[in-house]
Amino acid sequence: MSHEPPEKMMFQLNLRRRGISDQAVLRAMEEVPREVFVAVADRGHAYRDSALGIACGQTISQPFVVAYMTEQLQLQKRHKVLEIGTGSGYQAAVLSRLCDHVFTIERYRTLADSARARLEKLGYHNIEVAFGDGFDIPAGAGDFDRVIVTAAMEKIPDNLLARLEPGGILIAPVGSHQGTQTLVRVTRTDSGFDRKELVEVRFVPALPGIAREL
Repeated sequence: MSHEPPEKMMFQLNLRRRGISDQAVLRAMEEVPREVFVAVADRGHAYRDSALGIACGQTISQPFVVAYMTEQLQLQKRHKVLEIGTGSGYQAAVLSRLCDHVFTIERYRTLADSARARLEKLGYHNIEVAFGDGFDIPAGAGDFDRVIVTAAMEKIPDNLLARLEPGGILIAPVGSHQGTQTLVRVTRTDSGFDRKELVEVRFVPALPGIAREL
């Protein structure tokens, strides 16, 4: 008799029912132990399809949103990916199973340090966790094939779009910090940037600068 929570047994089925069809994404979602990335008190709910609170007033996104955003990036093994908003490190862990390298930046030192330690312990060695301002990516980090923003931006900064390689894709929740936002996918083309609105989502705000210590 299985002792796994019903949510974990339904995890993959729920993702498929909601339209996630990329087998590599589904496999990555299965491989990454979500329970390690949530608060200890929430581990029994780790595979429920809902967002959960983590330290510093931030959240870990619901599994469907993580899978959906990952699928929309159309990742390839050679890709270098920028993530803005490391949080607990869960999204970065999923990305790392599908690409060559993840550079993820977090404005809360507490979250950056704990995510780095967690990812290293799990053996995800193709992830670099930086403590810093997601609106001011270090020049030395280079440009990226894919960019994913896991907090709500009122608009996508031009300097962030400029970091996309030709043919690159950026995905971000865009809109007011109050209420819902629209998940937007931007593709860099030879003639500029193609923008497509996808679905409504709700994320914590993306704020400039480095957070005061928590």
